[in-house]
Amino acid sequence: MKIHHLQGYIQNIYLVEQNDSLMLLDGCCRCDINSLKGYITQELNRPITDLKVVVVTHMHPDHAGAADKLRRLTGCIIISSNKHATWYQGIVGLIMFLTDLVLTLWVARRMGKPIKNVWYPRKLKIDLMLNDGDSIPDFKEWIILETPGHTNCDLSVLHLPSKTIYVADLVIKIKKMFISPFPIFHPNKYKNSLKKIDTLNVDSLLLAHGGEVAIKDMQLLNLIKGIPDKPKTHWRATRSKIKKLLDRF
Repeated sequence: MKIHHLQGYIQNIYLVEQNDSLMLLDGCCRCDINSLKGYITQELNRPITDLKVVVVTHMHPDHAGAADKLRRLTGCIIISSNKHATWYQGIVGLIMFLTDLVLTLWVARRMGKPIKNVWYPRKLKIDLMLNDGDSIPDFKEWIILETPGHTNCDLSVLHLPSKTIYVADLVIKIKKMFISPFPIFHPNKYKNSLKKIDTLNVDSLLLAHGGEVAIKDMQLLNLIKGIPDKPKTHWRATRSKIKKLLDRF
């Protein structure tokens, strides 16, 4: 088993190579498809159809954006939480979806990246919905863990033999600092998810934003102490900025 690390548009991409199959630990951005295809066919010298599984940990643009097109391109199956369908629903969900697309492009500009097409369907058909503790078909050593908080449907993916876990956006590393993601819709669930990871006795974490880090270099419990009791969301951040602006007058 090998885990290949690629640089995506605004996030790290983790591609698992095991026997004759490949698994993508998250659905990437839409604009990552060509570079991912090139890596598989040129660097690994494999047909793109060797990609058998794409895990979607949650529905944000840099985690679900390429999933549907990759399925049409390769015939892979998409695995996610059974709660994924509750995200981006209704008018409020549509506004949040558009906001997340803008935030993705804003992050890209902050990273010095050019503007690219990150549009993708906000409703994704899942081929296989797994629950906490379920193993991934054809990748039996990989276990799905529910780690909500950032959204209501976040997943992490644990490789038991190597004690390595992909935690998506559960923890963000910026320079040498470890911080919580934005938004956090469910702070209590988020704290419990961090505690859950802390009790797993893993050796390393794969971060979507920050790369691979040794668990000994992190203080998850200290991170928990800094989490507010109230949600950190787009709406609250916007309302706070408006209030501060009005207070000036």
